[in-house]
Amino acid sequence: MKKIAILTSGGDSQGMNSAIRAVVRTGLAHGYEMIGVKRGYKGLMENDFITLGTKDVSDILYRGGTFLQSARSEEFKTDAGQNKAVNNLKEQGIDYLVVIGGDGSYRGAQALAKKGIKTYGLPGTIDNDIPLTDYTIGFDTTLNVVQDAISNLRDTMSSHERVSVIEVMGRNCGDIALQAGISSGVDAVLIPEYTYDITAIANQLSQGFERGKTHSIVMVAEGVGTAEEVAALIKEHSKLDTRPTVLGHIQRGGTPTAFDRLFTSRMGHKVIELIQENVTNVALGMQKNEITYHTFDDIFAAKNAVDNKLYQIFEDLV
Repeated sequence: MKKIAILTSGGDSQGMNSAIRAVVRTGLAHGYEMIGVKRGYKGLMENDFITLGTKDVSDILYRGGTFLQSARSEEFKTDAGQNKAVNNLKEQGIDYLVVIGGDGSYRGAQALAKKGIKTYGLPGTIDNDIPLTDYTIGFDTTLNVVQDAISNLRDTMSSHERVSVIEVMGRNCGDIALQAGISSGVDAVLIPEYTYDITAIANQLSQGFERGKTHSIVMVAEGVGTAEEVAALIKEHSKLDTRPTVLGHIQRGGTPTAFDRLFTSRMGHKVIELIQENVTNVALGMQKNEITYHTFDDIFAAKNAVDNKLYQIFEDLV
């Protein structure tokens, strides 16, 4: 009986658990022995393995985070750390490794692939910053979390006639800020992919209040700057009562949406199909509603880019 190991690495994202469940249950249905690795690459180096059965992944479909837990490891970035992980996998008789995580996790999977381990990647990050996939695990859920937070802030900002500057995650990708901004009808979006004029934004907000608006909301992607910095500049230029809010790690929490549950279920099932077809060392994703896969080399050679059409839509709707 061949063995498949699965780990989650880096920052957690809603839907990781449903991805684990899909890989495990599909693997068991096709006769594989399923192994969980606790605490990501750190656990891989420390031989922290557990056997996973159907019951072990029950009732995790709707839970955020990752029950396998995650950790960051500087040691794994070294050749010695990677060799330790490879030796542990071989000693355990593990034939395949499924890695759920973002850019750093993919680089770890690529390194193991070059050392002879058959690896597979699932894009587990709320940032939506992995190339060659339209969505990453947890992104849709995060949009809903941010949208709800904006709705709550809008209520209190209206009561006090204030400007709210909301900082969201995304690293150097502006997808969370842009797409949540469109769906929430905010007044301005600051993202790393586009330059902005803070004076023009402040003037725009002032004109809105002069027309009778009772609140304004500005979205700031963390790759641009902090909410505190932007709020201070807007207040300086507009003299409006401006308050910063950093949503922080609340964006990674909550039960995954139906989209994320279905997305991860489809990818988890596809991983087992690829194993059976002897397709190895690839990462999965979704493009035009189809589950696709690309080599790690192709992914790192590609550039992730914000959807320019969406940015145009936002500007026309403001």
